[in-house]
Amino acid sequence: MKLSIILPNIRSLYNIGSIFRTSDAVGVEKIYLTGYSGRPDKNLQIAKTALGAEQSVPWEYCFHTWKIIEKLKQQNYEIIALEQSKSSIDYRKFKLGKTDKIALIVGNEVNGLSEKILNRVDRTVHLPMSGKKESLNVSVAFGIIAYYLKFKYK
Repeated sequence: MKLSIILPNIRSLYNIGSIFRTSDAVGVEKIYLTGYSGRPDKNLQIAKTALGAEQSVPWEYCFHTWKIIEKLKQQNYEIIALEQSKSSIDYRKFKLGKTDKIALIVGNEVNGLSEKILNRVDRTVHLPMSGKKESLNVSVAFGIIAYYLKFKYK
């Protein structure tokens, strides 16, 4: 299974670095940084948590998230959002569709993913929460779903 990641409007450079490091660990094909997400070539703080993964994991920047979504759809990627919504399913119930290529979108630390983005995805998954908080740190949530997808669908 091929796994690419789309990161729209991630505020924390440390979260981006952590996602790069986890992406290296699970063999992510490519990271797409969009919106105001920081870029490794412009922000040294990313390297502090990425520990070199910003050099080993291919990445690309495009301001408009929708352009990356459309580009990957044309390449037969299934676009999966990690977001809590009325239509999202528990990530443990996720099954691969017709393709073995997934582009996973994880959203902004405070606001999550916009409706405009959610309207363009193929499916939405969420992590069940048992505590009082409604979400996890974006890099932690990404790590859970990335490991699940990569090792369940080797």
